[in-house]
Amino acid sequence: MKNVKFIYWFISFCSLLVFFSCNQNQKQALEDTPTSGRINISVDETFRPIVDTEINTFQSIYTYAKIQASYKSEGKVFEDLLNDSVNFIIATRDLNPQEKKHFEDIKIYPRVTKIAYDAVTFVTNNNNPDTLFSDDQVKKIITGEISTWNQLNPKSNHSPVQIVFDNNNSGTLRFLKEYADNKNLSKNSSAANSSEEVINYVSKNKNALGVLGVAWVTDRRDSTLMSFVNKVRVVEISPPDSSEGRGDYYKPYQAYIATKYYPLWRTVYIISSEARAGLATGFASFVAGDKGQRIILKSGLVPASQPVRLVELRNNNFNITK
Repeated sequence: MKNVKFIYWFISFCSLLVFFSCNQNQKQALEDTPTSGRINISVDETFRPIVDTEINTFQSIYTYAKIQASYKSEGKVFEDLLNDSVNFIIATRDLNPQEKKHFEDIKIYPRVTKIAYDAVTFVTNNNNPDTLFSDDQVKKIITGEISTWNQLNPKSNHSPVQIVFDNNNSGTLRFLKEYADNKNLSKNSSAANSSEEVINYVSKNKNALGVLGVAWVTDRRDSTLMSFVNKVRVVEISPPDSSEGRGDYYKPYQAYIATKYYPLWRTVYIISSEARAGLATGFASFVAGDKGQRIILKSGLVPASQPVRLVELRNNNFNITK
């Protein structure tokens, strides 16, 4: 009889544990709303300065929200999304056909939101005089057809152009390979571990040519966003002869990214596979909304969903257009 009572109370105790556990899980699920809860996201390392600001601002407004960002190469970011490690990523490309099929097979339909237009920049050492590249020269540098500095400028030295990317699996590297028609990269190419390492390496090596996103070289102490960090020099690039703005050289200022006079521009996306309107949806809406787009504007990138005011100076007169 005692054994029967023990078994009865044991089963009742286990049932209560299951009941409270289920209630707790339901409570946690309910707490994950567009403005509260906890999520992990994966972000292309290129956008760390911007996304840190977006997260801090969002969390200061919605104090019950906690967003943990992991900054990785583009390849790792998409791996996280496909492996269901996260349901929110920021990257510079949309899903490819194979990735779309993967989600269709499991009956999930990710939401893709354009949030900004970015630029890939080349930076040189402060003692390197070569800071003007044509669109054609850019492609030849990437593929190694131009491999020494004197091929760009006869007055320069015969040293190799040492190209340094931010990561072997980065979106910046993928973008430039596609820009150069997917030809093999120059044998003088190498990869660092981050954008910060690229800047530090170029600042110490006269023959280095760094490649990274514009957010890393924009001097955010300058409210006009017309200057860049002083550790390196930003290269000016002329667009193809068939493009508007041809014949001149352009730095990756917002105006030239917006007008596409600067040829190495690209789109930045949020991709969310969240099944319902939770915190991932809320944060995506914030970044694509007014406050989030203002942060992007102040970072040196071009907002995707807000008009950009272009100010042109000619003969000391202001001509303002939208």
